[in-house]
Amino acid sequence: MFNRAVSRLSRKRPPSEINDSDSKPSSSSQSLNGTTRWATSLENLLEDPEGIKRFREFLKKEFSEENVLFWLACEEFKKTQDKKQMQKKANEIYMSFLSSKASHQVNVEGQSRLDESILEQPHPLMFQKLQDQIFNLMKYDSYSRFLKSDMFLKLKQTEEQEENSSDAQTAAKRASRIYNT
Repeated sequence: MFNRAVSRLSRKRPPSEINDSDSKPSSSSQSLNGTTRWATSLENLLEDPEGIKRFREFLKKEFSEENVLFWLACEEFKKTQDKKQMQKKANEIYMSFLSSKASHQVNVEGQSRLDESILEQPHPLMFQKLQDQIFNLMKYDSYSRFLKSDMFLKLKQTEEQEENSSDAQTAAKRASRIYNT
């Protein structure tokens, strides 16, 4: 669903704003550094391996890491092509996150729970409704707390200090070239 939305958005942009994989991004949110980009949307955070790592650390402290683990497992599941692999992964997701005996059970609405029989005929989007629920739970609950957390604020401060230090060094190099010519 997210990929389809991104695809639709890219088609609606003017050609001047669409990038080749070799060119630099023209969108300001794509060129932003880690924490600044993560703060723009949960989607941006989940596209960045470092963002996922930091969000998981936060969720672990909040005892809700299973939400992002489930979301990531579903994303990986959607990429599965082989039917046997898909069936194996579907069972793993069910047993890890959705079963009443799951080790990392996610909190989804009762009527949304899957019947175990669906695991016999897996398809790439079989967990989509549940994944969307968990995404929204993270987006409107955990993500906003993450952005206000000491962990995030310290990361952002460190990143800004490094950026300011880098800017000062660049300015000094420029000044040095001007005076040495």
